[in-house]
Amino acid sequence: MSTDELFNGEPVITFQRETDRRAFLRWAGLIGMGTALVTGGALNGMGDAGAAAPASTGGDLGILNYALTLEYLEFNFYAMGLSKGLLKGRDLELVTPIRGHEQAHVQAVMAAVTALKGTPVSKPTLKFPPKTFSSADNFLATATIFEETGVSAYQGQVTHIKSPAVLKAAATIAGVESRHAAILAHLTHGNPFPSPVEKNAPMSSVLAKVKPYLG
Repeated sequence: MSTDELFNGEPVITFQRETDRRAFLRWAGLIGMGTALVTGGALNGMGDAGAAAPASTGGDLGILNYALTLEYLEFNFYAMGLSKGLLKGRDLELVTPIRGHEQAHVQAVMAAVTALKGTPVSKPTLKFPPKTFSSADNFLATATIFEETGVSAYQGQVTHIKSPAVLKAAATIAGVESRHAAILAHLTHGNPFPSPVEKNAPMSSVLAKVKPYLG
């Protein structure tokens, strides 16, 4: 799977503030498809583009707020997809809990940001291309890309986390995302365990792949 396939390279996230957008892009190596998803500007134009980035955009807080943005995206992706009634039977039975997991991830990451005396990033505006939910196959194929990319990119960035508590949270979430990836690979007739160790995606290679889709 390639991040080039995700939403056909169309951006789906629009931030309320330019500082939030720049903070998100700063950590675009955490979850591989990050920069490809972002529109060129904030909802209010350049807004506060000249303002200094808030303290919660750096270090562990920056990583957590970046992860929170993607967890917002994943939860809403699954919530919207399941609301369309595309899945039936065993597919529906296996994918429905993933929506609950992603909602729990949002809550857990928000709590971690607060525990570090930071401010959780606001939920951005999310708009998915129409074809994303045009069929069960499209929905599951996109979900597979989300999960596979997320697992490899988490693995590539966990060594940059300083706090043991944050590292533990990231590792436990990455483990669940690996299970999601395996289930979705099974449902899409892929390989649920392609290698004996998880792949990792360094920031440089991730950004090289998604650069053509930057807003």
